[in-house]
Amino acid sequence: MKATLVSICPTDAANAAGRHALTPELLAATGARYSRNNEGMESIVAKIDPARLDASVDSIFKMLDYGHQSIADMVPVAIFMDGISMWLAYHVWSLAPVAGGQESSTRYIRMSPESVLPPEDLGIPAELRCEWRASMEGAFSHYSRLEEAWSNFVRANPGELRIPAALRDDESDKARRQVARMVRNYSFDRARYLLPTALSTNVMLVMSARSWASLCTNLSSLPLPEANALAEALRGELSLAAPHLLRHAVATQDARAGLAREFDARRAMAAALAGTPCPQDRCSVPHLEVSTPHGVGGAELASALDFHSNRYAWQGPDIARTAVRFSWDAMAFAEMRDLNRHRTGTKHSSFVPRGFYCALDQIPHPNEFFAAPVDIEAGDAANFGARLSARARDLLAAGDPTYIYWTLLGTEFDFEHVTTADKFIYEAELRTGTGAHYRYARHFHDMLALWYERFPETRGKVLEGSAEPE
Repeated sequence: MKATLVSICPTDAANAAGRHALTPELLAATGARYSRNNEGMESIVAKIDPARLDASVDSIFKMLDYGHQSIADMVPVAIFMDGISMWLAYHVWSLAPVAGGQESSTRYIRMSPESVLPPEDLGIPAELRCEWRASMEGAFSHYSRLEEAWSNFVRANPGELRIPAALRDDESDKARRQVARMVRNYSFDRARYLLPTALSTNVMLVMSARSWASLCTNLSSLPLPEANALAEALRGELSLAAPHLLRHAVATQDARAGLAREFDARRAMAAALAGTPCPQDRCSVPHLEVSTPHGVGGAELASALDFHSNRYAWQGPDIARTAVRFSWDAMAFAEMRDLNRHRTGTKHSSFVPRGFYCALDQIPHPNEFFAAPVDIEAGDAANFGARLSARARDLLAAGDPTYIYWTLLGTEFDFEHVTTADKFIYEAELRTGTGAHYRYARHFHDMLALWYERFPETRGKVLEGSAEPE
């Protein structure tokens, strides 16, 4: 695990134009000064000693109080986090709804068993480490065989890719590379459900120092060594960019107590299911709750989409004023990772394993000879994944917080997102549009069906796609 701060330096054009370049904390201090007088930026910056930039925060802007969180919101910090588990990356994203960033993708990268994090770093109990290692090896064995089987299947059945005829018939090197990438992505998309959540990934985020401090508080207060180690690594990088904020980036008794209560509730839910199997490819049920402003109905929402020509285009204020809560009772962690990265609102999961998804619904004509290898392998993998997900749930019921590292990307949990209708529509259009993953496209088609039941006037104005390949 490694966290690395990356500072922003001025561009050549900014330097040539004589624009100011400030450290993150000086930027916040300059902004904070605005609230105490109206002297203007040039007068404020003139008080800075260029040879003592960090010292200027204290010596010139004595009114700066990092207990006042609005000040910390003005301290931009970018940190790259290498080698954290996919589960921890998910957790970090869920606590960073206003961050920008990226994460390594299982849709474009072939994963290897060497990337599974050591059980010692994850806090897996010593007496369970042999079993856990064997489980991770089994998961990767299935992943490798599935990736090969799906690749062979789609090469024998190119129609399943929905490749445009012009591209399929193009003999150029560029076209061949594009088709090869589409075959590879098709296979990755369907094999990825056997990847462990303990697999190493890389994440970078850009957000305010206030958000970083809040994240550190949560990570430091969790009963997981990996989370604690990341918090400490982040604190080290924050000390370079926002040293005044470190006293707010620590574990607190309140956070520990709240997280412990949350875990106890999760354990009780798992205990009620302990000893029962995890169903395979269960039917995920969508739920949608919408609260419109007074006097706003389907006609008004449809009117608010009159000038909505693409997912980035205009949406009227009646859409933005409408509150939306949408959820699924079971969603594979692979899709949760994708949907969790939407920047707005609040995402929630109880993280109690509900079932296991393994793309069995993607096997057309299972009785025909060319599908048999995929059918057999996927069935074996689904059985393995369902058993391992049930094992994780039983460990949770027994009170082991490291149960989460026994789950796979196909393990299904409940997932909820609370936001506003303009953000919901953007997400639905993105996640059903060109290049969308087939599984979360299906989830959003189901959710939009509920939306249209409530607001049929908006059908055709919400730009629902067909997840065509890109």
